[in-house]
Amino acid sequence: MTSTAAVYRGEKKFSIENVTIAPPQADEVQVDVAYCGICGTDLHIYLGHMDGRVGFERTIGHEMSGVISAVGSNVKGLSAGQPIVVRPLDHCGDCPACNAGHEHVCHNLKFIGIDSDGAFQQKWNVPAHTIHVLPEGLDLSHAALIEPLSVAVHDVQRGNVQAGEDVLVIGGGPIGMLVAMVARDAGANVTISEINENRLAFAKKAGFAILNPKDVDVAKTIHETTGGKGADVVFEVSGSQPGVDLMTAAAATRGRIVMVAIHASKPEIDMFQFFWRELDLLGARVYRPEDYDKSMALLAKGVVDCEAFITDIQDLTSIETAFETLTQNPNAMKSMIRMSKDV
Repeated sequence: MTSTAAVYRGEKKFSIENVTIAPPQADEVQVDVAYCGICGTDLHIYLGHMDGRVGFERTIGHEMSGVISAVGSNVKGLSAGQPIVVRPLDHCGDCPACNAGHEHVCHNLKFIGIDSDGAFQQKWNVPAHTIHVLPEGLDLSHAALIEPLSVAVHDVQRGNVQAGEDVLVIGGGPIGMLVAMVARDAGANVTISEINENRLAFAKKAGFAILNPKDVDVAKTIHETTGGKGADVVFEVSGSQPGVDLMTAAAATRGRIVMVAIHASKPEIDMFQFFWRELDLLGARVYRPEDYDKSMALLAKGVVDCEAFITDIQDLTSIETAFETLTQNPNAMKSMIRMSKDV
């Protein structure tokens, strides 16, 4: 059996190839991929930042939706025809993290679509334990948002956001916007700090309070608007030194700071503020199975305006153009690739 796949070849190039797909192994599921979003990590790969890890013969992609086409002999409870998404984490099952029940931060974690072939192909074999069956009636293009939404769900859970709390999200890109939406659904009062005017306009249209650090002192404004208290929870999603400076300056006494962004170099952090105001700093990495379940429920009840969030959808044959456009368009929320004209 053959499948059309986009193979990363380095130098900002993908080749569209017909590849041979074997039947699923005993503990695998074969999926007909419908849609796959382009993630920030995918962009880093395209730009050559991860060539040492990925190589030049990899099919990447992990923000996907699809339909099961076949199941392996050991797979129970799944069958052909079910609409699904894949949670692209393959853990070892026998390291200290796994043994403690933290498989998502497995010491030997393999991220499917980075460390092994991913979803920018029409047919894809994946471990059965990564499959989540979609609720009835969920549009497959919308369902491809479940992976990034699950990141946001996990972030908000790590921050223990409570109803009535004041939340500051630093960085209004795709993940920052989803964090804001999930935090608002939890009952928080959410403000987004962002320097990109188009993203600020998107956030404002979505009903969020917005602040541009180019125009105002964000930390001062947050303290003023909260009666001198500051933000109960701060999410650092910008990946920038100014964002790290702001996260401690804007936090309330005993505030929680969730580090969401992956920083290219070690940032300087004002550790004195952790002593002075008894702040908590929390790491957040990917997601747990229950985060996927909650994401599906949040999409089903309309927490995310999917039509507004999806900037564009292009065909698999245009994947190189889609990546090139994204590098030139910092305003996009989510660009998607349609794997087949039949979906």
